[in-house]
Amino acid sequence: MTGEWLTAWDRSAGAHSAAELFRSRFGAEPDGVWSAPGRVNLIGEHTDYNGGLCLPIDLPHRTYVALRRRDDDVLRLVSEREHAMWTGTTDQVHPGAHLGWAAYAAGVAWAVNESADPAPATGADATGDVRATSDTHPAPGTRPTPGTRVAGFDAAVASCVPYGAGLSSSAALESAVAVALDDVCDLGLGDSDAGRAVLAAACVRAENEIAGAPTGGMDQSSSLRAQPGHALLLDTRDGTVRHVPFDLSAHGLALLVIDTRAEHQLADGQYANRRATCEAAAARLGHATLREVGAGAELEAALALLAEPGDADAETTIRRVRHVATEIARVEDFVALLDAGRVAEVGPLMDASHASLRDDYEVSCAELDLAVSVARANGALGARMTGGGFGGSAIALVEADGVERIASAIADAFGAAGFTSPVFLVADASAPADRDTA
Repeated sequence: MTGEWLTAWDRSAGAHSAAELFRSRFGAEPDGVWSAPGRVNLIGEHTDYNGGLCLPIDLPHRTYVALRRRDDDVLRLVSEREHAMWTGTTDQVHPGAHLGWAAYAAGVAWAVNESADPAPATGADATGDVRATSDTHPAPGTRPTPGTRVAGFDAAVASCVPYGAGLSSSAALESAVAVALDDVCDLGLGDSDAGRAVLAAACVRAENEIAGAPTGGMDQSSSLRAQPGHALLLDTRDGTVRHVPFDLSAHGLALLVIDTRAEHQLADGQYANRRATCEAAAARLGHATLREVGAGAELEAALALLAEPGDADAETTIRRVRHVATEIARVEDFVALLDAGRVAEVGPLMDASHASLRDDYEVSCAELDLAVSVARANGALGARMTGGGFGGSAIALVEADGVERIASAIADAFGAAGFTSPVFLVADASAPADRDTA
Protein backbone atom coordinates (compact mmCIF):
# COMPACT_ATOMS: atom_id res chain seq x y z
CA MET A 1 0.00 0.00 0.00
CA THR A 2 1.12 3.58 -0.64
CA GLY A 3 2.31 5.58 2.35
CA GLU A 4 3.32 4.39 5.81
CA TRP A 5 0.98 1.84 7.35
CA LEU A 6 0.82 0.72 10.98
CA THR A 7 -0.05 -2.94 11.26
CA ALA A 8 -1.26 -4.35 14.57
CA TRP A 9 0.98 -6.94 16.17
CA ASP A 10 -0.11 -10.53 16.37
CA ARG A 11 -1.18 -10.91 19.99
CA SER A 12 1.15 -13.78 20.75
CA ALA A 13 4.04 -11.80 19.26
CA GLY A 14 3.12 -8.71 21.28
CA ALA A 15 2.92 -10.73 24.48
CA HIS A 16 6.26 -12.36 23.69
CA SER A 17 7.86 -8.95 23.16
CA ALA A 18 6.68 -7.69 26.56
CA ALA A 19 7.72 -10.90 28.31
CA GLU A 20 11.18 -10.80 26.73
CA LEU A 21 11.62 -7.17 27.78
CA PHE A 22 10.65 -8.16 31.32
CA ARG A 23 13.15 -11.00 31.41
CA SER A 24 15.97 -8.89 30.02
CA ARG A 25 15.45 -5.99 32.42
CA PHE A 26 14.41 -7.80 35.60
CA GLY A 27 16.16 -11.17 35.19
CA ALA A 28 13.06 -13.09 36.16
CA GLU A 29 9.78 -14.45 34.79
CA PRO A 30 6.62 -12.31 34.88
CA ASP A 31 3.45 -13.64 36.45
CA GLY A 32 1.84 -13.16 33.05
CA VAL A 33 1.21 -10.77 30.19
CA TRP A 34 -1.90 -8.69 29.76
CA SER A 35 -2.89 -6.31 26.98
CA ALA A 36 -5.44 -3.63 26.20
CA PRO A 37 -6.41 -1.87 22.97
CA GLY A 38 -6.27 1.68 21.82
CA ARG A 39 -9.58 3.06 20.64
CA VAL A 40 -10.97 5.18 17.88
CA ASN A 41 -14.14 7.16 18.48
CA LEU A 42 -16.67 7.00 15.67
CA ILE A 43 -18.61 10.02 16.93
CA GLY A 44 -19.33 11.79 20.21
CA GLU A 45 -16.28 13.95 20.85
CA HIS A 46 -15.83 15.96 24.06
CA THR A 47 -19.15 14.61 25.30
CA ASP A 48 -17.85 12.15 27.90
CA TYR A 49 -17.01 14.74 30.57
CA ASN A 50 -20.33 16.44 29.82
CA GLY A 51 -22.47 13.45 30.77
CA GLY A 52 -23.16 12.70 27.12
CA LEU A 53 -23.02 9.82 24.67
CA CYS A 54 -20.05 8.55 22.69
CA LEU A 55 -19.46 5.65 20.33
CA PRO A 56 -15.91 4.21 20.27
CA ILE A 57 -14.54 0.94 18.95
CA ASP A 58 -11.44 -0.88 20.12
CA LEU A 59 -8.48 -1.07 17.77
CA PRO A 60 -6.52 -4.26 17.04
CA HIS A 61 -3.45 -2.25 18.10
CA ARG A 62 -2.68 -3.01 21.74
CA THR A 63 -0.37 -2.23 24.65
CA TYR A 64 1.18 -5.30 26.33
CA VAL A 65 2.23 -5.38 29.97
CA ALA A 66 4.29 -8.20 31.46
CA LEU A 67 3.90 -7.90 35.22
CA ARG A 68 5.03 -9.60 38.40
CA ARG A 69 3.55 -8.88 41.80
CA ARG A 70 5.92 -7.95 44.61
CA ASP A 71 5.50 -8.43 48.35
CA ASP A 72 6.89 -4.99 49.17
CA ASP A 73 5.86 -1.47 48.09
CA VAL A 74 8.50 -1.06 45.38
CA LEU A 75 7.39 -0.21 41.85
CA ARG A 76 9.73 -0.81 38.91
CA LEU A 77 8.59 0.04 35.40
CA VAL A 78 10.32 -0.31 32.06
CA SER A 79 9.12 0.44 28.55
CA GLU A 80 10.52 -0.20 25.11
CA ARG A 81 9.91 3.50 24.45
CA GLU A 82 11.84 4.75 27.49
CA HIS A 83 15.56 4.17 28.06
CA ALA A 84 15.64 4.37 31.85
CA MET A 85 13.84 2.20 34.38
CA TRP A 86 11.40 4.11 36.60
CA THR A 87 11.68 3.08 40.22
CA GLY A 88 9.62 4.29 43.16
CA THR A 89 7.34 3.16 45.95
CA THR A 90 3.59 3.17 46.33
CA ASP A 91 3.67 6.03 48.84
CA GLN A 92 5.33 8.24 46.20
CA VAL A 93 2.25 7.91 43.99
CA HIS A 94 -0.27 10.60 44.86
CA PRO A 95 -1.96 13.64 43.30
CA GLY A 96 0.61 16.29 42.59
CA ALA A 97 3.51 13.88 42.22
CA HIS A 98 5.53 14.31 39.03
CA LEU A 99 5.97 10.77 37.73
CA GLY A 100 6.17 11.22 33.97
CA TRP A 101 4.95 8.28 31.91
CA ALA A 102 4.95 6.07 35.02
CA ALA A 103 1.87 7.94 36.28
CA TYR A 104 -0.32 6.02 33.84
CA ALA A 105 0.76 2.66 35.28
CA ALA A 106 1.55 3.39 38.94
CA GLY A 107 -1.52 5.63 39.14
CA VAL A 108 -3.82 2.68 38.49
CA ALA A 109 -2.52 0.89 41.59
CA TRP A 110 -3.06 4.06 43.61
CA ALA A 111 -6.62 4.43 42.30
CA VAL A 112 -7.50 0.79 43.01
CA ASN A 113 -6.28 1.23 46.57
CA GLU A 114 -8.27 4.44 46.91
CA SER A 115 -11.46 2.70 45.72
CA ALA A 116 -11.08 -0.26 48.09
CA ASP A 117 -13.28 1.32 50.74
CA PRO A 118 -17.01 1.26 51.57
CA ALA A 119 -17.78 4.10 49.12
CA PRO A 120 -19.66 3.02 45.98
CA ALA A 121 -17.49 2.92 42.88
CA THR A 122 -19.66 2.87 39.77
CA GLY A 123 -21.86 5.33 37.97
CA ALA A 124 -21.06 8.81 36.71
CA ASP A 125 -20.39 11.95 38.66
CA ALA A 126 -21.38 15.46 37.70
CA THR A 127 -18.31 15.86 35.50
CA GLY A 128 -19.23 12.86 33.40
CA ASP A 129 -16.42 10.67 34.70
CA VAL A 130 -17.33 7.06 35.35
CA ARG A 131 -17.04 7.27 39.11
CA ALA A 132 -19.07 7.04 42.24
CA THR A 133 -22.43 8.64 42.87
CA SER A 134 -24.13 8.71 46.24
CA ASP A 135 -27.09 6.62 45.10
CA THR A 136 -25.23 3.96 43.10
CA HIS A 137 -24.24 0.79 44.92
CA PRO A 138 -22.36 -1.88 42.98
CA ALA A 139 -23.32 -5.49 43.48
CA PRO A 140 -21.04 -7.66 45.62
CA GLY A 141 -17.79 -8.39 43.84
CA THR A 142 -17.92 -5.31 41.62
CA ARG A 143 -15.33 -3.33 43.55
CA PRO A 144 -12.26 -4.27 45.54
CA THR A 145 -13.00 -5.81 48.90
CA PRO A 146 -12.65 -3.17 51.65
CA GLY A 147 -9.09 -3.32 52.88
CA THR A 148 -7.77 -4.91 49.69
CA ARG A 149 -4.48 -3.26 48.82
CA VAL A 150 -2.30 -3.44 45.74
CA ALA A 151 1.36 -3.53 46.80
CA GLY A 152 4.40 -3.20 44.59
CA PHE A 153 5.04 -4.75 41.20
CA ASP A 154 7.52 -4.93 38.35
CA ALA A 155 6.18 -4.30 34.85
CA ALA A 156 7.51 -4.16 31.30
CA VAL A 157 5.54 -2.37 28.58
CA ALA A 158 5.55 -2.95 24.82
CA SER A 159 3.02 -1.31 22.53
CA CYS A 160 1.95 -0.85 18.91
CA VAL A 161 -0.62 1.83 19.80
CA PRO A 162 0.78 5.05 18.31
CA TYR A 163 1.75 7.60 20.93
CA GLY A 164 0.24 11.10 20.71
CA ALA A 165 -2.11 10.10 17.89
CA GLY A 166 -5.40 10.61 19.72
CA LEU A 167 -5.95 6.84 19.80
CA SER A 168 -5.76 6.48 23.59
CA SER A 169 -2.31 5.03 24.12
CA SER A 170 -2.56 6.20 27.75
CA ALA A 171 -5.87 4.40 28.36
CA ALA A 172 -4.46 1.26 26.74
CA LEU A 173 -1.56 1.28 29.23
CA GLU A 174 -3.84 2.00 32.18
CA SER A 175 -6.31 -0.71 31.18
CA ALA A 176 -3.61 -3.34 30.63
CA VAL A 177 -2.19 -2.61 34.08
CA ALA A 178 -5.70 -2.70 35.56
CA VAL A 179 -6.52 -6.20 34.31
CA ALA A 180 -3.04 -7.37 35.30
CA LEU A 181 -3.45 -6.13 38.87
CA ASP A 182 -6.97 -7.54 38.96
CA ASP A 183 -5.55 -10.98 38.17
CA VAL A 184 -2.43 -11.02 40.34
CA CYS A 185 -4.22 -9.48 43.32
CA ASP A 186 -7.39 -11.59 42.92
CA LEU A 187 -9.67 -8.53 42.92
CA GLY A 188 -12.38 -10.40 41.02
CA LEU A 189 -13.40 -7.50 38.78
CA GLY A 190 -12.33 -8.52 35.30
CA ASP A 191 -14.93 -11.24 34.74
CA SER A 192 -18.00 -8.99 34.62
CA ASP A 193 -18.95 -5.75 32.92
CA ALA A 194 -19.85 -4.23 36.29
CA GLY A 195 -16.40 -5.09 37.61
CA ARG A 196 -14.74 -3.73 34.50
CA ALA A 197 -16.63 -0.48 35.01
CA VAL A 198 -14.90 -0.24 38.38
CA LEU A 199 -11.51 -0.85 36.78
CA ALA A 200 -12.32 1.81 34.19
CA ALA A 201 -13.14 4.23 36.99
CA ALA A 202 -9.77 3.52 38.60
CA CYS A 203 -8.04 4.20 35.28
CA VAL A 204 -9.89 7.51 34.92
CA ARG A 205 -8.76 8.54 38.39
CA ALA A 206 -5.19 7.62 37.52
CA GLU A 207 -5.27 9.80 34.41
CA ASN A 208 -7.12 12.70 36.05
CA GLU A 209 -5.46 12.82 39.45
CA ILE A 210 -2.02 11.28 38.99
CA ALA A 211 -1.18 12.02 35.34
CA GLY A 212 -3.01 15.37 35.50
CA ALA A 213 -5.02 14.99 32.29
CA PRO A 214 -8.69 15.94 32.93
CA THR A 215 -10.21 13.47 30.47
CA GLY A 216 -13.62 11.85 30.72
CA GLY A 217 -14.34 8.13 30.91
CA MET A 218 -14.75 7.14 27.27
CA ASP A 219 -11.25 5.85 26.53
CA GLN A 220 -10.92 3.57 29.53
CA SER A 221 -14.50 2.30 29.21
CA SER A 222 -13.88 1.37 25.59
CA SER A 223 -10.57 -0.36 26.30
CA LEU A 224 -12.09 -2.42 29.10
CA ARG A 225 -15.76 -2.85 28.17
CA ALA A 226 -16.16 -2.94 24.36
CA GLN A 227 -16.76 -6.15 22.40
CA PRO A 228 -15.30 -7.42 19.11
CA GLY A 229 -17.43 -6.56 16.10
CA HIS A 230 -19.34 -3.88 18.02
CA ALA A 231 -19.20 -0.20 18.76
CA LEU A 232 -19.65 0.73 22.42
CA LEU A 233 -22.51 3.15 23.01
CA LEU A 234 -21.46 4.65 26.33
CA ASP A 235 -23.80 6.84 28.34
CA THR A 236 -21.42 8.71 30.59
CA ARG A 237 -24.25 10.11 32.69
CA ASP A 238 -24.93 6.73 34.32
CA GLY A 239 -22.07 4.57 33.02
CA THR A 240 -24.36 2.19 31.12
CA VAL A 241 -23.30 0.69 27.81
CA ARG A 242 -24.92 -0.93 24.78
CA HIS A 243 -23.01 -2.95 22.23
CA VAL A 244 -24.01 -1.87 18.72
CA PRO A 245 -23.10 -4.25 15.86
CA PHE A 246 -20.43 -2.65 13.67
CA ASP A 247 -19.21 -4.77 10.78
CA LEU A 248 -18.13 -2.51 7.96
CA SER A 249 -16.78 -5.32 5.79
CA ALA A 250 -20.28 -6.76 5.50
CA HIS A 251 -21.27 -3.50 3.80
CA GLY A 252 -18.19 -3.25 1.60
CA LEU A 253 -16.80 -0.41 3.71
CA ALA A 254 -13.71 0.30 5.77
CA LEU A 255 -12.69 2.83 8.41
CA LEU A 256 -9.43 4.51 7.45
CA VAL A 257 -7.55 6.09 10.36
CA ILE A 258 -5.09 8.86 9.52
CA ASP A 259 -2.50 9.62 12.20
CA THR A 260 -1.52 13.15 11.15
CA ARG A 261 1.54 12.98 13.41
CA ALA A 262 0.64 16.43 14.68
CA GLU A 263 1.17 15.31 18.25
CA HIS A 264 -1.49 16.28 20.74
CA GLN A 265 -1.20 16.83 24.47
CA LEU A 266 -4.19 16.60 26.79
CA ALA A 267 -2.38 18.02 29.82
CA ASP A 268 -1.33 21.31 28.20
CA GLY A 269 -4.30 23.38 29.37
CA GLN A 270 -6.43 23.59 26.22
CA TYR A 271 -8.42 20.47 27.01
CA ALA A 272 -8.88 21.53 30.63
CA ASN A 273 -9.99 24.98 29.51
CA ARG A 274 -12.81 23.56 27.41
CA ARG A 275 -13.92 21.24 30.15
CA ALA A 276 -14.00 24.09 32.65
CA THR A 277 -16.04 26.23 30.24
CA CYS A 278 -18.60 23.46 29.82
CA GLU A 279 -18.89 22.83 33.54
CA ALA A 280 -19.35 26.54 34.26
CA ALA A 281 -22.01 26.80 31.54
CA ALA A 282 -23.91 23.83 32.94
CA ALA A 283 -23.85 25.40 36.39
CA ARG A 284 -25.17 28.72 35.01
CA LEU A 285 -28.01 26.85 33.35
CA GLY A 286 -28.83 25.01 36.58
CA HIS A 287 -27.78 21.60 35.26
CA ALA A 288 -25.41 18.97 36.59
CA THR A 289 -23.96 18.51 33.11
CA LEU A 290 -24.60 19.75 29.58
CA ARG A 291 -26.35 16.43 28.88
CA GLU A 292 -29.48 18.08 30.29
CA VAL A 293 -29.45 20.61 27.45
CA GLY A 294 -31.47 19.15 24.60
CA ALA A 295 -31.31 20.01 20.92
CA GLY A 296 -33.63 22.24 18.90
CA ALA A 297 -35.69 24.84 20.71
CA GLU A 298 -34.34 23.80 24.11
CA LEU A 299 -30.79 24.42 22.95
CA GLU A 300 -31.67 27.82 21.50
CA ALA A 301 -33.27 28.82 24.80
CA ALA A 302 -30.17 27.74 26.71
CA LEU A 303 -27.88 29.65 24.38
CA ALA A 304 -30.02 32.77 24.81
CA LEU A 305 -29.58 32.51 28.57
CA LEU A 306 -25.82 32.36 28.14
CA ALA A 307 -25.64 35.31 25.75
CA GLU A 308 -24.08 38.55 26.93
CA PRO A 309 -23.92 41.12 24.10
CA GLY A 310 -20.35 42.16 23.37
CA ASP A 311 -18.90 39.55 25.76
CA ALA A 312 -16.31 37.48 23.87
CA ASP A 313 -16.26 34.88 26.64
CA ALA A 314 -20.04 34.45 26.33
CA GLU A 315 -19.72 33.94 22.59
CA THR A 316 -17.10 31.26 23.17
CA THR A 317 -19.29 29.56 25.79
CA ILE A 318 -22.21 29.51 23.36
CA ARG A 319 -20.11 27.77 20.73
CA ARG A 320 -18.85 25.18 23.20
CA VAL A 321 -22.34 24.39 24.48
CA ARG A 322 -23.75 24.22 20.96
CA HIS A 323 -21.12 21.67 19.99
CA VAL A 324 -21.82 19.42 22.97
CA ALA A 325 -25.61 19.44 22.55
CA THR A 326 -25.53 18.86 18.80
CA GLU A 327 -22.80 16.22 19.08
CA ILE A 328 -24.88 14.18 21.52
CA ALA A 329 -27.78 14.36 19.06
CA ARG A 330 -25.46 13.21 16.27
CA VAL A 331 -24.47 10.15 18.30
CA GLU A 332 -28.14 9.24 18.68
CA ASP A 333 -28.73 9.64 14.94
CA PHE A 334 -25.59 7.67 14.09
CA VAL A 335 -26.66 4.73 16.28
CA ALA A 336 -30.16 4.79 14.81
CA LEU A 337 -28.67 4.39 11.34
CA LEU A 338 -26.45 1.53 12.47
CA ASP A 339 -29.41 -0.19 14.11
CA ALA A 340 -31.34 0.14 10.84
CA GLY A 341 -28.46 -1.33 8.82
CA ARG A 342 -27.99 1.98 6.97
CA VAL A 343 -24.27 2.14 7.67
CA ALA A 344 -23.33 3.94 4.45
CA GLU A 345 -25.57 6.86 5.44
CA VAL A 346 -23.64 7.95 8.54
CA GLY A 347 -21.13 9.99 6.53
CA PRO A 348 -22.95 13.35 6.73
CA LEU A 349 -23.06 13.02 10.53
CA MET A 350 -19.28 12.57 10.56
CA ASP A 351 -18.88 15.63 8.36
CA ALA A 352 -21.12 17.70 10.63
CA SER A 353 -19.22 16.51 13.69
CA HIS A 354 -15.92 17.68 12.22
CA ALA A 355 -17.34 21.08 11.30
CA SER A 356 -18.64 21.51 14.84
CA LEU A 357 -15.32 20.46 16.40
CA ARG A 358 -13.43 22.79 14.06
CA ASP A 359 -15.65 25.86 14.31
CA ASP A 360 -17.52 25.68 17.62
CA TYR A 361 -15.16 23.67 19.83
CA GLU A 362 -11.99 24.83 18.09
CA VAL A 363 -9.98 21.67 18.65
CA SER A 364 -8.98 20.86 15.06
CA CYS A 365 -5.78 21.90 13.30
CA ALA A 366 -4.48 22.36 9.77
CA GLU A 367 -3.32 18.74 9.43
CA LEU A 368 -6.67 17.34 10.60
CA ASP A 369 -8.64 19.66 8.33
CA LEU A 370 -6.48 18.72 5.35
CA ALA A 371 -6.85 14.98 5.98
CA VAL A 372 -10.63 15.34 6.25
CA SER A 373 -11.06 17.54 3.18
CA VAL A 374 -8.82 15.41 0.95
CA ALA A 375 -10.56 12.21 2.05
CA ARG A 376 -13.94 13.67 1.15
CA ALA A 377 -12.69 15.04 -2.18
CA ASN A 378 -11.48 11.58 -3.11
CA GLY A 379 -14.67 9.70 -2.37
CA ALA A 380 -14.92 9.18 1.39
CA LEU A 381 -18.54 8.89 2.53
CA GLY A 382 -17.71 10.98 5.58
CA ALA A 383 -14.68 12.08 7.58
CA ARG A 384 -13.87 13.76 10.87
CA MET A 385 -11.18 14.31 13.43
CA THR A 386 -11.28 11.82 16.29
CA GLY A 387 -10.05 12.06 19.85
CA GLY A 388 -9.31 15.12 21.93
CA GLY A 389 -7.96 17.15 19.03
CA PHE A 390 -5.17 19.75 18.82
CA GLY A 391 -3.50 17.20 16.55
CA GLY A 392 -3.83 13.44 16.55
CA SER A 393 -5.92 11.45 14.11
CA ALA A 394 -8.78 11.71 11.66
CA ILE A 395 -11.05 8.95 10.40
CA ALA A 396 -12.72 8.44 7.04
CA LEU A 397 -15.52 6.05 6.12
CA VAL A 398 -14.57 4.72 2.69
CA GLU A 399 -15.46 2.04 0.18
CA ALA A 400 -13.24 -0.95 0.94
CA ASP A 401 -11.64 -0.86 -2.49
CA GLY A 402 -10.81 2.84 -2.13
CA VAL A 403 -8.65 2.65 1.00
CA GLU A 404 -5.26 2.77 -0.71
CA ARG A 405 -6.29 5.39 -3.25
CA ILE A 406 -7.61 7.78 -0.60
CA ALA A 407 -4.62 7.22 1.68
CA SER A 408 -2.28 7.97 -1.23
CA ALA A 409 -4.13 11.21 -2.00
CA ILE A 410 -3.84 12.29 1.64
CA ALA A 411 -0.13 11.45 1.76
CA ASP A 412 0.45 13.47 -1.42
CA ALA A 413 -1.47 16.44 -0.02
CA PHE A 414 0.55 16.36 3.21
CA GLY A 415 3.75 16.35 1.21
CA ALA A 416 2.60 19.30 -0.88
CA ALA A 417 1.69 21.23 2.27
CA GLY A 418 5.04 20.55 3.90
CA PHE A 419 3.50 18.50 6.72
CA THR A 420 5.07 15.43 8.29
CA SER A 421 4.04 12.32 6.37
CA PRO A 422 0.96 10.73 7.97
CA VAL A 423 0.61 7.12 9.11
CA PHE A 424 -2.42 5.03 8.18
CA LEU A 425 -4.23 2.07 9.64
CA VAL A 426 -7.54 0.35 9.03
CA ALA A 427 -9.69 -0.01 12.14
CA ASP A 428 -11.76 -3.10 12.89
CA ALA A 429 -13.81 -3.32 16.07
CA SER A 430 -11.59 -5.52 18.23
CA ALA A 431 -11.35 -7.14 21.66
CA PRO A 432 -11.04 -5.41 25.06
CA ALA A 433 -8.34 -5.76 27.71
CA ASP A 434 -7.51 -9.32 28.71
CA ARG A 435 -4.75 -11.77 29.57
CA ASP A 436 -2.46 -12.97 26.78
CA THR A 437 -0.31 -16.02 26.18
CA ALA A 438 3.33 -15.16 25.55
